[in-house]
Amino acid sequence: MDTLNQSQNTNRQILLASRPSGPPTAENFKLVSSSKPEPAEGEVLLRTVYLSLDPYMRGRMNDAKSYADPVAINEVMVGGSVCRVELSRNANFAVGDWVVAGGGWQDFSVSNGADLVKIDSTLVKPSYGLGVLGMPGLTAYMGLLDIGQPEAGETVVVAAATGAVGSLVGQIAKIKGCKVVGIAGGAEKCDYAVKKLGFDACLDHYSEDLPTQLANACADGIDVYFENVGGRVFDAVMPLLNPSARVPLCGLISQYNATALPEGPDRMSALMGTLLVKRVKMQGFIVFDDYGHRYPEFFTAMQQWLSQGQIHYKEHLVDGLENSVEAFIGLLEGKNFGKLVVRVGPDNLA
Repeated sequence: MDTLNQSQNTNRQILLASRPSGPPTAENFKLVSSSKPEPAEGEVLLRTVYLSLDPYMRGRMNDAKSYADPVAINEVMVGGSVCRVELSRNANFAVGDWVVAGGGWQDFSVSNGADLVKIDSTLVKPSYGLGVLGMPGLTAYMGLLDIGQPEAGETVVVAAATGAVGSLVGQIAKIKGCKVVGIAGGAEKCDYAVKKLGFDACLDHYSEDLPTQLANACADGIDVYFENVGGRVFDAVMPLLNPSARVPLCGLISQYNATALPEGPDRMSALMGTLLVKRVKMQGFIVFDDYGHRYPEFFTAMQQWLSQGQIHYKEHLVDGLENSVEAFIGLLEGKNFGKLVVRVGPDNLA
């Protein structure tokens, strides 16, 4: 069967079947089919065309207190989506409109419109609403510029440097006149960061001598470290932080599958001492909670940079809703190259 052959009457859904202990497996999910939902007055029926897969979803699989409620067992996995309006009973939306929604891992969903953002598909690829012009782009823009506050001539380091967020952090930092050092997994990604994205250097995080390589690449220390990985990468960064360095914190992907604290010495005292003595600012943020009201500002700037060729953006596209689980597991292992998006259905459903 064509993986993009969505049915007019059936709603395929991927549910959370069980909670993982450690890395998620295929057994933690199940693919089911149900009837297509019917919108009530004031609502719209949305058909998912593109589904975003992001690291935060791993945390939502846990039954733990966080900034958002966990996904319930036998409920649809959460996720951002780009959709077509298939049926509208809301005067603000017309059939055929492209919108960014939170439809989750399924073919069809219903919304009252309050959570939808229209996309002008004549300006951008609709799928960009899940990446460079969506949550990852906003995360990079606000985290770097509002919390990191880079100044021309400073050194900015970013891990997961070719990922959806990291690739944009580095490019924005270059636009602002900074020296940029990326950290990524493997020679191919590092080569891409330097030759395509314009980073000054990129280091392979698999290298045993990463701390030495990073110290050599950052001879003047590190002024801004954009943190989205944690683990041994942050261990290499911490001694190099300059006085008054800034550390925006949006994720810790290296820790998401952990079931216990890492082995080795307690690093908390060293971290606290560094923050104190060097007066380092380290701030976590949840992008839409903290910066959703500034989306128009971000969109205007990013759209201009894209149109001028100052920002390059790479998608890792996977076809078929049924391949979402394998793709998501690979995301947590660093197998994607670029923003991971699943093409769930065709642009137009005949």
